[in-house]
Amino acid sequence: MSKSGIFAAAIAPLRAGVLAYLLAAGIGPASAADNPYNLISPQTISVGTMGDAKPYTFATADGEFTGFDIELFLNVVSRMGFAKDKVTFTGQEFSALMPSVANERFDVAVAAIGTTEVRKKTVDFSDGYLAGYLSVLTPEASIKDADTLKGKRLGVVQGTLQEIYATKNFAGADLVKFPDNNSAVAALNNGTIDAHFLDYEAAKQYGVRYPTLKIAVNIPSFDAPAGFVVRKGNDAFRTALNKALHEAMQDGTWKTLYEKWFPGSPMPDQYLPKK
Repeated sequence: MSKSGIFAAAIAPLRAGVLAYLLAAGIGPASAADNPYNLISPQTISVGTMGDAKPYTFATADGEFTGFDIELFLNVVSRMGFAKDKVTFTGQEFSALMPSVANERFDVAVAAIGTTEVRKKTVDFSDGYLAGYLSVLTPEASIKDADTLKGKRLGVVQGTLQEIYATKNFAGADLVKFPDNNSAVAALNNGTIDAHFLDYEAAKQYGVRYPTLKIAVNIPSFDAPAGFVVRKGNDAFRTALNKALHEAMQDGTWKTLYEKWFPGSPMPDQYLPKK
């Protein structure tokens, strides 16, 4: 036998042992069955979200994430076999959420993220689960409609539908970009900006917290419903989310959560149980 043949024969048992170890650890060909949704870490869903977007998603005093989107997502993935302790949430600025999913830092982003054709170029979305209004929050009585925003300093959270809409439709306003709603509302309260453009439900919450702030303008936004953001091409995960999401709508879970988190708000018919 040649030297090369002797060497190959000598390392063959070592190769077999390494392969057996990898397969036992769930690494290699056998792991595909254990990770049907192509998650970053098998059996655990990593979620990017926001800590200051109440009532959609926010962090409590003890660091737990909750809100409509969080509770809905946990219910949806429980139908796919994931217990709450198998779902990890990490707070980020809104503008970083979709890039983080695209770059495989997170499996999914959950933060009332509106579905648009531009965003679908880099990430995929589940079916829609929420639609609502865009609102202008301000302490100024002179701001009554879109026309009265001309020459005003208008806050927007970078990367949101509000920024996209304001850039296109509020040409006369001076847009000031912020990483999140809290910093924008702080600027609104100290007079750095004249108004802040955000979603209706969040605007309503800030109006309760700060009585001097009023909602001056409401704009319907039903053409870009919120969806769960997943990595582009991860069809297995997206399809499973859609199936479980529609189950949550059909059995009334979505309706119950909506009534809990958005009391008194109009309820879109398309998400209610079909008779």
